Amino acid sequence: MIIPAPSARASVQVARASLPTRLIGKAMALGYRLIGKHRYDDFRVERVQGAPFLVTPSVFNPKVPRTGAFLASLLDSTLIGRDCEVLDMGTGSGVCAVFAAKYARRVVAVDINPAAVRCAGINALLNGVEGVVDVRHGDLFAPVHGEQFDLILFNPPFLRGAPRDDRDKAWRSSDIAERFAAGLRAHLRTGGSALVLLSTFGDGHHYLEEFCKQGFEPSVLVGRRFVNERLTVFKVVP
Repeated sequence: MIIPAPSARASVQVARASLPTRLIGKAMALGYRLIGKHRYDDFRVERVQGAPFLVTPSVFNPKVPRTGAFLASLLDSTLIGRDCEVLDMGTGSGVCAVFAAKYARRVVAVDINPAAVRCAGINALLNGVEGVVDVRHGDLFAPVHGEQFDLILFNPPFLRGAPRDDRDKAWRSSDIAERFAAGLRAHLRTGGSALVLLSTFGDGHHYLEEFCKQGFEPSVLVGRRFVNERLTVFKVVP
């Protein structure tokens, strides 16, 4: 179910989960463990909007937690013009980079996990967009120092804390909200924007607080409620 956009003040509450929602989320996480969907250290082939994606060990799966597939499904010609240059931050399997490449002139995909960089490159090749997608390894904006983009996509870690390993970096970070918000303005062209996906699972409200501290105006582009969480894509503009 698509939900209407709340006010700017109310939108800060979007990323806070109620107690029943958190309990349902924990129950579903247990269910995933029982049926094996928690296993990421394996090779899997997923299909997103009919497109094949290889997911290699330690790489964030775009379908099991559904966030990557959800953000990718929103990308179309109304958001990405033919002359657009797009940055897909924390690309993971490369799902958003691949779908953005169907419309954009150039897509740069960045991830801190070396396995994700290799995986995204494979999926760009698998989907025939390797000539458009440039995959780079590094932490946040470091691999695109001095570059600016028309659109920046980010499906960030929702949990606060130190990641245990490369796989956990897709879920957990102690300071990524602050650093992403602080570096965002320098990498947006005039008229550019960022699309940031947040969930009621975790501490996503920190991102909205940091955007406001940096003088950005986050607004809800689209939201969808699932059984165990509510996903909201925010459009962030200077």
